[in-house]
This record gives sequence, structure tokens and C-alpha cells, in this order.
Amino acid sequence: MEMVAIIAFGIQIAAFVPAFVFQTEKFYDLTGSLTYIVCGLYSFLAGPSALDDPEVTDVVATALLLVWALRLGSFLFLRVTSSGGDDRFDAIKPDFLRFLLTWIIQGLWVFLTAYPVFIANATRGSGDFGAVAVVGLVIWVLGFGIEVVADRQKSTWRKDPANRGKFIEYGLWYYSRHPNYLGEVTLWFGMFVLCSPDLSGTQFASVISPVFVFCLIYFVSGVRLLEKKADSKWGGQPDYENYKANTSVFLLLPKGKKRTHDGNSAA
Repeated sequence: MEMVAIIAFGIQIAAFVPAFVFQTEKFYDLTGSLTYIVCGLYSFLAGPSALDDPEVTDVVATALLLVWALRLGSFLFLRVTSSGGDDRFDAIKPDFLRFLLTWIIQGLWVFLTAYPVFIANATRGSGDFGAVAVVGLVIWVLGFGIEVVADRQKSTWRKDPANRGKFIEYGLWYYSRHPNYLGEVTLWFGMFVLCSPDLSGTQFASVISPVFVFCLIYFVSGVRLLEKKADSKWGGQPDYENYKANTSVFLLLPKGKKRTHDGNSAA
């Protein structure tokens, strides 16, 4: 596990140097995905059962990790290159320590979120892919599906010139203001459940994975920052205020029927 942590943070520091020199964040998300892939493969290949009758749980968990990292990393990289950058980094990039801290946090993000996978790969379990693992797989597929659909719906919606300057209320985004983040938290909870049959004792502390993802996404970065940005852009507009009053922040829930302002809702 120590080597996995060294690899995770080492990749971030190595990528930070050119990123700071050239003042770019375009490779930030791609580097994160690369870190997941490298750490996942290393933990699997260095595990006790990798070359000698590999366990089904280890193979499935590692494969799911690679699929998720490749999909999300390529999606975010294409998005940031097409948009020209990520404005979240505009005030951070010139500051050496603040910019370095974002890369260090990404290394911590990788290590903690994929912790159940790393532990499962480092542990020789029963070798059975039982009911609990199947439930975990189903939860992971559900979360992954929500994340992929939400991302694609938003990308499609943004490409329509008629939607420029509007907030999205389409598809899954009609029932949740942040369905992509719901999918993210769900799939990591599923990953923990999938790996749990291989865990014992203090290893169950790896439940920190979905808890950490939820807390960081909901209270620190994603939801909080995007809500603040949306409020500054559309706050006070009747359609937006009604949308906020009737649309779940996180979970996929039916629309409410409150009307805080007069006006039509945006689409």
C-alpha cells in the first residue's frame, strides 16, 4: 500500500512541474485518470494472486476501475480542451503553493477513493464472487450509468446554440441539479460493497472511500462551487429560483410544486 501511495503522489508532483511552468490545467483531470490506471494495475499485479490463479473479485474490481478512469478522464480532457480551460483554476494557477495543493489533493483523492480496490488486490480472499459482490457490481453499474448518461445529456444540451446562457433542466438534470455527482458517489459505494467480502478487521475502514467522495463533492468542491456559480449567474431570476425550489440538489427525485417566483421555468 505504501508503494501505491508513493506512485499516486509521485505522478501528481511530476505533472505539477510542467503545469505550473506553462500555467495550464488542461492535463489535470487526465493526470488523475492516469494515476488511477497506474495505481490500479500496480496493486493488481503486485497482489498475492495476480499471476497465480487471480481472484474474480480482484479482476472485476480492477477492470471496473480502469473502465471508469478511461471514460471519465477522456471525457473531462475533451471538455476542457474544447472549452479552452477550466475557470476554477484561474485564480489558483499563479500561486505556487495553492496550485501544488490541488495536485496533492488529487493524489489523496485517488488513493482514498480507490482504497477498497487496492486493499482487495493486496489481500488473498476466499476467491468466491458471491451475492454481496454481485450486489456491489449492480450498484456500481447503476452509478456508472447515471454518471455517463448525465454527462452525455449535458454535453448534448450544451451543443445547442439555443441553450447558450441557460441552466440545464433536461433529462436526468430535470430531477436532480447534480446527477453526475450522484452517479459518482453511487459507483464508489458499489465498489466498496463489491470488495467488502475480501476485507476483514480494520480493512473495513476503506468505507472511507464513498464517504470521502460524498463529502468532498457535496461540501467542498463540486456541488458547493457549482451552486455558488449558478447563483451568481442566474440568482433572482424567477425561472431559476423556481427551478431551485423544486429540483433536488443531489438525489433523483420527482419535481416539487413550490413556486417562489412568477415566471416560466427554463428548459
